[in-house]
Amino acid sequence: MENKIMIVDDAVFMRTTIRKTLEKAGYNNILEAADGDEAVAIYRRESPDLVLLDITMPGKSGIEVLGEIIEYDPKAKVVMCSAIGQEMMIQKAIGCGALEFIVKPFKKEELQKVVAYILES
Repeated sequence: MENKIMIVDDAVFMRTTIRKTLEKAGYNNILEAADGDEAVAIYRRESPDLVLLDITMPGKSGIEVLGEIIEYDPKAKVVMCSAIGQEMMIQKAIGCGALEFIVKPFKKEELQKVVAYILES
């Protein structure tokens, strides 16, 4: 069965970059959400195998979305994506249930490696 991955980021450019990187690695079942409310709704409806979640978004923060997803599905696999300089947020995200974090801007190979590792574990 093909892995279903959801990208959550308010920036269209970032969602497109992540999507293209995943598609190059052979992942084609990709969902996108532009904000936290949309992300939670899609998660509940689609149950993706992995969520790539931005921390800084308008409305709900990635940390709030992470909390809602983990509360709904304690086994959810969530990787946080954040800009450099958000070490405190990263620590908080890991404490709230995120499995890993990727710092933006990221190398395509790094993203592919983390995604493969999380999906295989």
